[in-house]
Amino acid sequence: MALDPALIAKTYEAIKPATMRTPTVHAARLSLHLGIDLYLKLENLQHTNAFKARGALAKLLTLNAAERAAGVIACSAGNHAQGVAYHASRLGIPAVIVMPEGTPFNKVKRTKDFGALVVLHGTGFDESVQFTLDMAAEKGMTFVHPFDDPVVAAGQGTVALEMLEQEPDLDVIVVPVGGGGLIAGMAVAAKSVKPAVQIIGAQAANFDAVKAQFDQVGTNFGGSTLAEGIAVREPAAANLAVIKTHVDRVETATEAEIEAAVFDLLSYEKIVAEGAAGAGLAIVEKHAKDWHGKTVGLVVCGGNIDSRLLSTLILRGLVRDGRITRLTFEIDDTPGQLSDISRIIGEAGANVIEVIHQRMMQSVSLKQAELEIVIEARDQSHVAETVGQLRDAGFKVRADSDLG
Repeated sequence: MALDPALIAKTYEAIKPATMRTPTVHAARLSLHLGIDLYLKLENLQHTNAFKARGALAKLLTLNAAERAAGVIACSAGNHAQGVAYHASRLGIPAVIVMPEGTPFNKVKRTKDFGALVVLHGTGFDESVQFTLDMAAEKGMTFVHPFDDPVVAAGQGTVALEMLEQEPDLDVIVVPVGGGGLIAGMAVAAKSVKPAVQIIGAQAANFDAVKAQFDQVGTNFGGSTLAEGIAVREPAAANLAVIKTHVDRVETATEAEIEAAVFDLLSYEKIVAEGAAGAGLAIVEKHAKDWHGKTVGLVVCGGNIDSRLLSTLILRGLVRDGRITRLTFEIDDTPGQLSDISRIIGEAGANVIEVIHQRMMQSVSLKQAELEIVIEARDQSHVAETVGQLRDAGFKVRADSDLG
């Protein structure tokens, strides 16, 4: 079965009754910030908070009665697992999901909550997939691949049909890339509707297998990535062939850029997104000048980010923006010093959120003390103003941001 516009159109009609038509919204604040007209396709609002539910449903709907009775099996640590589990449960199809050992408990629980039997095996997708194939053969179950299947890719391609129905004037569509199913399906669909639209792939620099194949250069695998949903070492050969034909280019983003982009989606647009979507926005931010005056679409492909990771990311983002800063003082160890410092910080309009008063573990002289105060400010310039007022009052202080 070939991945072509006819298959995607047929698949769209098949999955439409049980798939959310997620909104494509204008990102007003980011558009103003970047100087482009940016629209976000909010697949993080899909039933399982990711686009993967589309391809999973598309595959399940092709099963005959005997295959449904025998059940399905999939290998995934995240969004594909939940997509298969959700729709299999809804359709009354038994489902087994093989997840790597060490998969975060919340992902295991969510998959179980959708009614699937979860089996933990291996340390990653590459180790788990052969075990999954062996189990499928042993039990007579249908294996639902996360990206190496034209029907699954066609299901993902329906995202592009909706985007161009909702915003026909899109000049560029940026798509996160892992195994290639999403961008292959979307590229075929989009080019069939609007041949002039540019399709740009977005990868994590630590997992750039598709870009390496696209550009015919060496591949980088640099350890962990925040964009774990697209951390794929071996994209599907069929998807690569489609990408080379229909995709304009593939770009990569560093971990720092991805982290900053996830924070920007949250702070500018109040959208919770996972790292894969952050890779997409990072590419938009890097190339915004090239697209000045153009209408750009971005697939916010999922929102399943760990809450603890998100909380740390938010704090780091506030520190990066200067809205949370640590000030370090060398003060005389006499009464009233902390009171005076707190008063000046308050008068400057900043807020004290933590105080650490060191007397023992420090390098200053015996009659002095080292004081660390974490403050909340409006931005970096406000931090600089506050530090200036403290220094004018005679305090020896340095800021982590090195603004003074």
